[in-house]
Amino acid sequence: QVQLVESGGDLVQPGGSLRLSCAASGSIFSINAMGWYRQAQGKQRELVALVTSGGRTDYADSVKGRFTISRDNAKNTVYLQMNSLKPEDTAVYYCNCNVQETRRLGVFFSYWGQGTQVTVSS
Repeated sequence: QVQLVESGGDLVQPGGSLRLSCAASGSIFSINAMGWYRQAQGKQRELVALVTSGGRTDYADSVKGRFTISRDNAKNTVYLQMNSLKPEDTAVYYCNCNVQETRRLGVFFSYWGQGTQVTVSS
């Protein structure tokens, strides 16, 4: 089994910065894509940023130039640096990883973290 633990959510003023972290643990053989999604109240969950095992990144248009996703493969951890935060960035942020487990090689399973609240307000 695999667990994802997120941290870093907080209340921040507009224009401020936060760094989210998500650490994966358990019976991990490899991880390909790692990403961050968010869900604002009353809205559908949406992709914020994605990073592949090869380091390719992809961002939602709404966060390009403000957010940066990165990963530390040795620690099975993905980060989201969020700068110039806006009130519309307020949401619960979820980490997602596609994991190949040591006991189930050849197949990747999608795992989700429990979510961390980011609130941008003055």
